[in-house]
Amino acid sequence: MRRTGSEPITARSPLRTRLVLSLWGLLWAVGGTVAFVLLGQTGWAVACGVLAAFAAADAAVVVARIRQGAHYQPGRDVPPYQPPEPRGPGGGR
Repeated sequence: MRRTGSEPITARSPLRTRLVLSLWGLLWAVGGTVAFVLLGQTGWAVACGVLAAFAAADAAVVVARIRQGAHYQPGRDVPPYQPPEPRGPGGGR
C-alpha cells in the first residue's frame, strides 16, 4: 500500500487489543481444559489444551512486539511516494 501523506497523526497499534483478546482466549481455554478433565472428556480437554497453547504463544509474541517499541515512520517532511510509471499497451514493462 502506498503512502498518501494523509495518514492520521495519532494512529494506534492494535497490539494491546490483540493481547487482551489472546489473554481472554487463554483464560477460557484453560478453564475449558480443566472442566473437561474433571468431566473425563479427554478429546475435548486436549483440544482446549492445544487452543490454550496457541493463545499463550500469541500473547508471548504480542508482548515481545510491544517491548520492541515503535519503529521508524516517515514524518510530515517526507513527501508521499510517487505513483508507479504507467505501462505501455498490453501491460508490458
